[in-house]
Amino acid sequence: MKLSPETIDKIAHLARLEVHEDEKQGLLDDMSKILTFMDKLNEVDTSGIEPLIYMNDEINVLREDEINQEISRDMALKNAPKEDGKFFRVAKVINKP
Repeated sequence: MKLSPETIDKIAHLARLEVHEDEKQGLLDDMSKILTFMDKLNEVDTSGIEPLIYMNDEINVLREDEINQEISRDMALKNAPKEDGKFFRVAKVINKP
C-alpha cells in the first residue's frame, strides 16, 4: 500500500488528531515501516496454528482461602478515634429530609 500525505490527512481526521505539515513526513516514514513489517508477517505460514487466547496454559490459578489471624472486637476498637465498646463511632453523614 502506497501512503501519501493525503492518506495521513484522512487517518488524522478519522482519529481526530491535529497533524502539522512538518510532522507528516515523519509519520509517512513510520507508517511505511509498520506496513512493511505487516507485509513480512503476512508471508509467514500460519495455517496449522490456532489463535492464542491466553499467554499460558494455566487457567484460574487461585489460592485457597485460609484463616490466618482473627482479631477480637477489643483489638479492633483499640486504636479507633471514637468507639462505644461495641462499634466504631463516626460523624453522621446522611440527613433525613
